[in-house]
Amino acid sequence: MALGVSSISRLLRLASRIICLIVIAWFAVFAVDQTSTASTHQQNELAEGRPPADRSGEANASTTKQESTAHRVLDDASNALTSPFAGAVSGSHSEWTIHIVKTVLALLVYGFGLAFLARFLRVRV
Repeated sequence: MALGVSSISRLLRLASRIICLIVIAWFAVFAVDQTSTASTHQQNELAEGRPPADRSGEANASTTKQESTAHRVLDDASNALTSPFAGAVSGSHSEWTIHIVKTVLALLVYGFGLAFLARFLRVRV
């Protein structure tokens, strides 16, 4: 019986680490995309010589770019992992707020929660 609990404990710790890596990578890719898009947008505004207020009718160029397969898989996996926390950010319109809150909640639940459960199983049983 102890071998089974030890195996479950190891599996929970491994799952916790993998999920945390996925969520952290998802947030890092989001942050890099947002900052590079903002930089490019500001450079275009300065090159055209227009003030930022004149850009009201323009479409964002980043919405038309093609995502890599790895990026799509990462997005799909992280969206599945963070979907239970969508209610916590349902009233927010800021992409940064949504991503930060979902990332923190996922790390707390999957990182701390699963690791705690693994330790609890190992000690108690």
